[in-house]
Amino acid sequence: MKFIRIIPCLDVKDGRVVKGIKFVNLRDARDPVEAAEAYCREGADELVFLDIAATVESRGTKLEWVKKVAERITIPFAVGGGVRNIKDMKSLFDLGVDKVSVNTAAVRNPELIRKASKKFGKEKIVVAIDGQKNPPRSGLPRLEVVVNSGNESTGLGIVDWAKRVEKLGAGEILLTSKDADGTKQGYDLEMTKAVAEAVKIPVIASGGAGKLEHLYEAVAIGKASAVLAASIFHFGEISVSEAKRYLKGKGITIRDSL
Repeated sequence: MKFIRIIPCLDVKDGRVVKGIKFVNLRDARDPVEAAEAYCREGADELVFLDIAATVESRGTKLEWVKKVAERITIPFAVGGGVRNIKDMKSLFDLGVDKVSVNTAAVRNPELIRKASKKFGKEKIVVAIDGQKNPPRSGLPRLEVVVNSGNESTGLGIVDWAKRVEKLGAGEILLTSKDADGTKQGYDLEMTKAVAEAVKIPVIASGGAGKLEHLYEAVAIGKASAVLAASIFHFGEISVSEAKRYLKGKGITIRDSL
C-alpha cells in the first residue's frame, strides 16, 4: 500500500527559515531547528530543507544548521541548495541527512545523478525540478525547466528532463512551479500530472498550496505521490495533522501518525 506523504518545506537563508512568492520577496518564518521539531510532533512524514541562497552565492550548503537539525529530529529529511558534487553529498550524509536534492548542478552535469545514485543508492537522490509555463508561440517549451533559483531559463522541456533523470537513477522528483510558488492559488496540476504520468518514480508536488483542497487535487488530479508545502504550515494556517485528517477523510491513504 502506497502512502501519500505530507512534507513541510523549509527554505533556509542566513540560518533562518524564510518564505517568498515566486522565489522572491522573502520574509522570516522561524528557526529551522525549532520548526523541524514542531513538524515532528505534528506528524510530518518527512522534511525538505533548501538552502535557497547557496547556488546564487556560488557556495555549498551551510552545514551548521544541518548538523543541529540532524541531532534533534526523528523523521527522514532531505537537504538541497548548493549540492554541487559527490563530496557535498557525502558531507551531508555524514551529518545524518537521509536524502540530498540536486537541481542546478544536475542540469549542468546530468552524469552527477548517475554517479550519485550508484554511490549512495537511488533512494537517497532527489532531483528537484523548477518549472515555468511559457506562452504559445514563444519558441520555448510550454513547460520549461528553470535553474539558479528560477533566474535562468534552460530551454529544456520538463517532461523530457524528468524522463531523463529517472533513467539516470534519480529516486524521486521534487517538482516546483515557479509561477505558483507562494501564491496559495493551488499547485500547477497540468505540470504535476504531466511529469507524474511520464515517470514511474515518485513525484512530490510543490509550489502553490493555499488550502486543504489543493493538497487533495495534487494527489487526485496531479497524480503526485507526496505533497510539499511551506507557507500554510509555517504561518499556522493549516497544521500537518489537519492536512492528514482531511486527506484521510477524502479516501487518500496516509501514514497515520496522529
